Amino acid sequence: MSFYSLAKRNALRKPLRAVLLIICIAIAFLIYGLTTSFLRGAQSASAASEDILGITSAGGRAQALPIHFLSRLADIPDVAAVGYVARLRGYAGVEKNRIAVSAADMPRLMQVNGKGLGLTPALLSAMDGARDRVLVGRALAEAQGWVVGQRVTITAFDVFPQAGGRDWRFEIAGIFDGETASTDTYFMIARFDYVNAVRARGRDMVDAFVVLPSPAVSPAVLAARIDARFSSSATPTQTQSEKQFLEAFLRQYADVGLIVNLVVGAAFVTLLMIVINTMIFAIRERTFEIGVLKTLGFSRGHIVALVLVETAFVVLLGGSVGLSLAWLAAQLAGAELGLVFSAAVLAKGVAIMVALSLATGALPAIAALRIPVINAFRTR
Repeated sequence: MSFYSLAKRNALRKPLRAVLLIICIAIAFLIYGLTTSFLRGAQSASAASEDILGITSAGGRAQALPIHFLSRLADIPDVAAVGYVARLRGYAGVEKNRIAVSAADMPRLMQVNGKGLGLTPALLSAMDGARDRVLVGRALAEAQGWVVGQRVTITAFDVFPQAGGRDWRFEIAGIFDGETASTDTYFMIARFDYVNAVRARGRDMVDAFVVLPSPAVSPAVLAARIDARFSSSATPTQTQSEKQFLEAFLRQYADVGLIVNLVVGAAFVTLLMIVINTMIFAIRERTFEIGVLKTLGFSRGHIVALVLVETAFVVLLGGSVGLSLAWLAAQLAGAELGLVFSAAVLAKGVAIMVALSLATGALPAIAALRIPVINAFRTR
């Protein structure tokens, strides 16, 4: 019998106990996989760009910026392209069914972030003609069951009414997919000239400007230069990368990263105590066998290795099951739940499995070493 086979037999000698322990470990790693994948999806790490800059008011995102800042931004050296967006927040049908509408200048949006959003010349051409035409993201269209050519009504919240009431009626001219699967497409893109002309207040004001830096300049350097340009204006600006903007937006509601770490940490601390207690109990059951192994010439190192391999077998098996289930959930429902099971999530999970194997196996291994041979034989 090989060394590994002996460790495997020891781990599975009580099948029910082994299965229950593996299930506990699998649940802990499933929690890790789902929560970390959700955090990755929320941060949109693969979609959020560090090169595209977003410019908002330094007084907060609730304070709009005048559209005449556009010409001053375009005059700043190393600004390759600049666009702007005004956000209309409302709902379709019932108030819980919230819809976000980004009103933008379509040619400028195409220059700044057309590639990231998956916009094409055909989609831009579809917006010509009637000013109430919109482009709908794939995720939003599938969730609402909308199709091209359909007319939809968005009821705005009180902060964004139009002159004739709160209902905004749009015609769906096309559907955009985004550059990658992790790109946020749960929103609509409307024409700014239409929204600006019809809304009851806040005309010629935008929520944010979007700047594409030239390749010759660092985005951080350009961001500092932009904020310096408007530092003495009535509305100072705050310029951030798209990724920084998204992270700051999420922190308005909660520190998602801290919550995920606390949940995962609590799961693994509980798991650590369960596995250590189970393994120590298993070692006590095998006191006589350990005495026999020592009598047969097994060194202290062999005894420690045997216990560590036994523990690692259980932890790696349970962890692999849990991570596999998390990966499967991300594949089946990743788009709806915002799960992104990346290679980094897998690598961190494997590292946790190795660390957990060593941590949970150390105490039982020490307990096995401290068993005198004579006392081990007396237990028989």
